[in-house]
Amino acid sequence: MSVTVEVALLSGRTVTVQADQAEQVDKLKLRAQTALGVGEGRLLDTSGSALDSCSTIEAAKLQNGDSLTLHISRLQIQSTSAAFAAILGDGSVVTWGMKDHGGDSSAVRHQLKNVQQIQAHDHAFAAILGDGSVVTWGQASMGGDSSSVQDQLKNVQQIQASEQAFAAIRSDGSVVTWGLGEFGGDSRAVQDQLRNVTQIQATGTAFAAIRADGSVVSWGGAYAGGDSSAVHHQLQNVQQIPVSLSCFTAILGDGSVVTWGDAGCGADSSAVQDQLKKVQQIQSNDGAFAAILGDGSVVTWGRASGGADSSSVQDQLKNVQQIQASDCAFAAILGDGSVVTWGDDEAGGDSSAVQGQLKNVQQIQASEQAFAAILGDGSVVTWGDAGYGADSSAVQHQLNNVQQIQASLRAFAAITGDGSVVTWGCIVYGSDNRSVQDQLKNVKQIQASVRAFAAILGDGSVVTWGHAGFGGDASAVREQLKTSQPPAECGELQPMPFFVNKNLRVISANLDRAFVATEPRGTIWTSPDEDARPPCSVLRATFVYCFRAESGEPEYCPEFESIKVDEFTEIPALRGRKVTFMAAGPCYSIAVTSEDRIIHHQQLRRAAKQSQPLKGDVYSWGKAFYGETGLFTQVTPFKVTEAFDRLCREESY
Repeated sequence: MSVTVEVALLSGRTVTVQADQAEQVDKLKLRAQTALGVGEGRLLDTSGSALDSCSTIEAAKLQNGDSLTLHISRLQIQSTSAAFAAILGDGSVVTWGMKDHGGDSSAVRHQLKNVQQIQAHDHAFAAILGDGSVVTWGQASMGGDSSSVQDQLKNVQQIQASEQAFAAIRSDGSVVTWGLGEFGGDSRAVQDQLRNVTQIQATGTAFAAIRADGSVVSWGGAYAGGDSSAVHHQLQNVQQIPVSLSCFTAILGDGSVVTWGDAGCGADSSAVQDQLKKVQQIQSNDGAFAAILGDGSVVTWGRASGGADSSSVQDQLKNVQQIQASDCAFAAILGDGSVVTWGDDEAGGDSSAVQGQLKNVQQIQASEQAFAAILGDGSVVTWGDAGYGADSSAVQHQLNNVQQIQASLRAFAAITGDGSVVTWGCIVYGSDNRSVQDQLKNVKQIQASVRAFAAILGDGSVVTWGHAGFGGDASAVREQLKTSQPPAECGELQPMPFFVNKNLRVISANLDRAFVATEPRGTIWTSPDEDARPPCSVLRATFVYCFRAESGEPEYCPEFESIKVDEFTEIPALRGRKVTFMAAGPCYSIAVTSEDRIIHHQQLRRAAKQSQPLKGDVYSWGKAFYGETGLFTQVTPFKVTEAFDRLCREESY
């Protein structure tokens, strides 16, 4: 006996598929993928739960007329220091690299189904499945074996890692830990306090959890922040916790800062405590911190040799937009696109040799002791220790129209506008990609281990290079990696007729609908007003329009027809800016500041081939783009075209 079901993509395309009840779900899925012309994906039932590909149609209880969804996700790669793990489009996982660092997942491969995300430290991986359970592999004693807490690992929402342990937050706000106890794998001493936890941060050997009431619970190596008792009374209304190797720094709701852990690495901020007011964001390396204040100035503290002493450039640190850190130095991008550096000269703290070239800088990447800056014209400027990638002279003529840069410990890899890759730095750390250069075409993303790189191509395949023992050789799993999903074709960006010439301000989107907020008379707020308007860029609205995500046509949504938004969350990096577009996914959000037209999230997917679809800046926060954790933390600006390219490849958006 056979059943006939309808299978749809998130874009709205559908196909009718037939299968015998004795056949496996995988056969049904394969027919749907072939008919729709897409690669591997996850088949979801009407409730949104993933169907087991190995189950029969009968066991899955599929019936005639059922509507299923084929969820296609872009291949994702995570890395430890010496191994890689790729989540394929169907939610399975392929690993390669050093076995003791997670390169061999064969023992748990049958469990790695419907994987949503992967967390890693140097020696192990932990994967969260669609049902909230967790699968781990790698060095057993360091968290690769979670059997002792497996019955507790249910409804897991997120996982954080120290150097040799993991901590998982469950949906009820409780926490489960495993791995080496001295690295935070044993939380029994504070288990009764680990309630209503919203986020966790980790140093090398300790964890700190922020609870819903803004208080903090810490455990693990006391010298590295596991003991916060000395400042416990100060830890109230904590918003986020930046870390160094052995120190925690909490930013409170009023913009002040509380530190604890290793005093020699930043836990003692007493010398600058009176300056730490209205802190917006903090950057750190292993031994020092640099805080950007509300007025764009910078305060530094910690180990002097790590960049804690910025006195020689303090008068230049004005209107700072973002800061990047190497192991012992910092580089700040100012509002005018220039760069100020300080710290260990050999680690990038001295940029005087290239200062005249550092103009209109868009972003900076760092290896352990060198920096690489992408300029507005797509060229690249490097400085620091030549052995760590500071000398790019041999490839400078190739560094044109660079879109993004990734770094291993001592080498850099840049993706150019035509999708090719340029590498430089130390050869044994991945700077020599000649053996795969002809394969590196249409590259979309690069991930790095300590001494190797892995590139995701536009067709969903993966190319690796660098030290074979650190993941530079994926030949053993090449056939498995071919089952990954190529990105959907991107079409032309189209305006939505209903909203042309209307003053729109905020858009939020889910999988099939989007919501536009405006003022009652079509007016909009362009900047905060102390008396009448909220002090943030997520603006109050009295009317919300709802429209179909695919067509852009308005529809009647009584639950959203006229609502008043009364709750606001401050996003410091967006304060005072004109926010014209916002969107939220399951784990992240983006905001665009622009004077151009409004588009919706389906159109974002089609915009990657547009050279300049919008004029403006894009800000993101959450988990999806640059690994940020927690909502509204570490807001990161990047190019508009890059944001669209990323969203275009996110079928799961």
